[in-house]
Amino acid sequence: MRSGIDEAARFVKGASKAVVLTGAGMSTEAGIPDFRSKAGWWNQVDPMTLATPDAVELNYDQFHAFYADRVRRLEGIVPTPGHVILANWELAGRVALTATQNVDGLHQAAGSRNVKELHGSIAGFCCHLCRARADRTSFLCRENCSCGGPLRPEVVLFGESLPQLAWDSTVQAIEEADLVIVIGTSLQVYPVNSLPSLTDGHLILINAEPTGQESAFDVFIQGKAGASLRAIDDLL
Repeated sequence: MRSGIDEAARFVKGASKAVVLTGAGMSTEAGIPDFRSKAGWWNQVDPMTLATPDAVELNYDQFHAFYADRVRRLEGIVPTPGHVILANWELAGRVALTATQNVDGLHQAAGSRNVKELHGSIAGFCCHLCRARADRTSFLCRENCSCGGPLRPEVVLFGESLPQLAWDSTVQAIEEADLVIVIGTSLQVYPVNSLPSLTDGHLILINAEPTGQESAFDVFIQGKAGASLRAIDDLL
């Protein structure tokens, strides 16, 4: 791990247009469960029954209970030191863009400005039918839209397309990047798992567990996001 930290720090120090790609492991240290670990969301519930458009239309009671719980759990959650380090790297001109699979808004709360939310945001709400914007209180109180449609968070559910503008911006940034840093993701979810292959720059993977794709990266650091980023930052 030490040699990986040293090499990663060298790559970050020389970067001027790095792209950061984060997954659930970026936010677990803030107290937000991930999805695929033993304690993750999808080992407690079946995502195909709760996180699909069909669930909104046919199983709204359980859909609402699941997402209302997730919304409430974010109360009092603050960015981790790792989020702050990435924001500081952006401020220093090393990171050009942060793309995230997370919907918690912690990158923005930490100060990162150029953030692309590839799976949407759980802080925004809309009507499932007409897509009119709604507020948090209306969703939590199970109000309907004026058109009669059910309200939902503005997250990407299984079977839905990713936000096109966020996706296109991320693809362009990665194609132009001199470094791509992938943090806290198992790289199992398509199409986000295809993004690292688009760069000609260096590749760093930071994850608590091996993903099976380590050979595609110049550096693999097995460890928690916060501790790994702090170790790299200490060398800059």
